[in-house]
Amino acid sequence: MAKIKLTKNELKKQKDSLKMYQRYLPTLMLKKQQLQGEIRTTEIRIKELMEEKDLLDESFKNWVGVFGETGVFVPELLKITSLRTSEGNIAGVSIPIFQGADFEVAPYDLARTPLWLDVAVEKMEQVILLDLEAQILEEQRKRLDHELRVTTQRVNLFEKIKIPETKGSIKKIGVYLGDQQTSAVVRGKIAKSGLEKAAK
Repeated sequence: MAKIKLTKNELKKQKDSLKMYQRYLPTLMLKKQQLQGEIRTTEIRIKELMEEKDLLDESFKNWVGVFGETGVFVPELLKITSLRTSEGNIAGVSIPIFQGADFEVAPYDLARTPLWLDVAVEKMEQVILLDLEAQILEEQRKRLDHELRVTTQRVNLFEKIKIPETKGSIKKIGVYLGDQQTSAVVRGKIAKSGLEKAAK
């Protein structure tokens, strides 16, 4: 605790600080709750995406054998040309929002490639989209987690340190100024009584 001056000006300054802390604390607590809610929502969405991906992976098990055919499903067959995101704002935190992705399918000869290739490309796009959305959601969660840590630290600082410290300072200054006032009154009475004795 910093050394405080035991003056009326310092008392006013401490009272103003206390009002400010008490005014901002509910806002910070509300922000903390909002961030916690958003993090939970994001985690639920990530879980849903992973479950969707697991279902797709299950359906892929029927296709595993055909992916083993050499020279048919090659990596350069499907590529991402662009990832579309926008910026959102949750409780003052800038977050990326997944809008989609564009793919480019390399041309292939329909007569020379197996029939399953079209379906495989489509399924692969779905899997990639789920992965990309999950990555963007992870980035959202990371940013929200960071802001939640900072907000929690501020709430704790106000709640456990600044407000009790300021109340203590106000009390200390109040007691000191009260003692000074009592002392001044006593000195005044002694001086008055001394003057009265001198007048007699």
